[in-house]
Amino acid sequence: MNDALYIAVDLGAGSGRVCLVGFGPGELLLEEVRRFRYPPTLSAGHLRWDFSHIFDEVKNGIRLAADRARDLDRPVRSIGVDSWGVDYGLINAGGKLIEQPICYRDERTLGVMDQVFRRAPREEIFRRTGIQFLTFNTLFQLYAHAQAGIPNTAAKLLLIPDLINFLLTGNAVTESSNATTTQLVNAQSQTWEWEMISSLDLPGNLLPEIIAAGADLGTVRPDLAVELRVEGVRVVAPATHDTGSAVAGTPLQEGWAYISSGTWSLVGIELEKALINSEVAFENFTNEGGAFGTTRFLKNVTGLWILECCRSEWKESGVEFNYDKLPGPTETIEPSGPLIFPDDPRFLKPPSMLVAMSQQLAEREEYLPQNPTGIARMILNSLALRYASVLRTMERLTDRTIKGVQIVGGGSQNDYLSQATANAAGRSVLAGPVEATVTGNALVQAIAAGQFQSLAEARHHVALNTQLREFTPHPSRAWEEAAHRYAKLEAGTTVTYAF
Repeated sequence: MNDALYIAVDLGAGSGRVCLVGFGPGELLLEEVRRFRYPPTLSAGHLRWDFSHIFDEVKNGIRLAADRARDLDRPVRSIGVDSWGVDYGLINAGGKLIEQPICYRDERTLGVMDQVFRRAPREEIFRRTGIQFLTFNTLFQLYAHAQAGIPNTAAKLLLIPDLINFLLTGNAVTESSNATTTQLVNAQSQTWEWEMISSLDLPGNLLPEIIAAGADLGTVRPDLAVELRVEGVRVVAPATHDTGSAVAGTPLQEGWAYISSGTWSLVGIELEKALINSEVAFENFTNEGGAFGTTRFLKNVTGLWILECCRSEWKESGVEFNYDKLPGPTETIEPSGPLIFPDDPRFLKPPSMLVAMSQQLAEREEYLPQNPTGIARMILNSLALRYASVLRTMERLTDRTIKGVQIVGGGSQNDYLSQATANAAGRSVLAGPVEATVTGNALVQAIAAGQFQSLAEARHHVALNTQLREFTPHPSRAWEEAAHRYAKLEAGTTVTYAF
């Protein structure tokens, strides 16, 4: 078993990759065999995902991973798929996709929250589901879809990774970690919240059975297995929500928080059960399902999306910006100049991020820095101060002391952000693993295969075979002053359950 390999398919909101992962003695093998992009495009009146292209790329990646495993003379034990949350596709009774899935950034949910709240009070929805209110949650997408008219040929609603698993195996189910993000699952029973679904006239008949992370979905369909050269290979549902996999793959120390840093930043801790009360609801924290019965108590924070949008705009004007233009952790990082509130709804999908930030600053009679380096510093300093604020709120809500912070994902490669977070939060930061999502995806597969007996044992293996970078806080008067300015900025900002 120790020489077995696992294929991890990891789909982000716009790009994906397929990796080959192994956990032999003293080994953490991770090879990316294919990376691909699939930006959403306008089609039939909505911003949609080209799912046929996505699945073709997934198949290409699986075939390449299988070939690579043969080169290594090692068997492939299973395949696991994770993706971003909330988006879904509809299939008919014959298993065919009815229409291309609509992207969560589409505008169909504008104003839908208020429509839903007139029929089901916000407090009641949170009491039942424990999930934060974001305009693009599946609850609001499905309500908008139902109002517009769901095709009468629809037989099942499948979230993106469940849809891929169905095409691989013919098994139409939904995995619990991703199901919880829909805001349609009861936080206590971990089953569909049927009473609420019925009261909102949502099509509950389309919702599939919920299964746990680690469930074996069967082997790849024989005809497809021959095409992909994976005969006899099983498909296992990891924590199919990408953050669920990222947290599973994070070797967290006792009492530490995590930040899964990428397009979004998910700032949270792991709890044994959901925490649901009026204070949690007011602060808009969420209780998402994790692998093996854990709860991801976290808050969504706009992440490196802001800076990546700026980089795209600069590139269009002929200016290339690289992170290496920023000072590293060995240099003094002192915040100066203006700050922004990262979770401004204007930053979700602006025609120009630079203009959107300028608008926010202008409301305080402040101005955007004049060069890309200054703008990048402003964004990263603001993100670090936002993280620190969320961590303090989390301590208050849970009555727990957060000892340190582990940043995983692509953002863990940004040394400036890691050091700024340590300074702003006054806590040590560990950066890595970069590939926490892929690692966690494969770890759940390995546990299902019996290679590890528990998540704790699997994480210990990762800790022993991963190089993490540590950043210690360097308090200063400049950071104290920046924290004071940021607190006033955040206190004066109203965000009403909208991103």
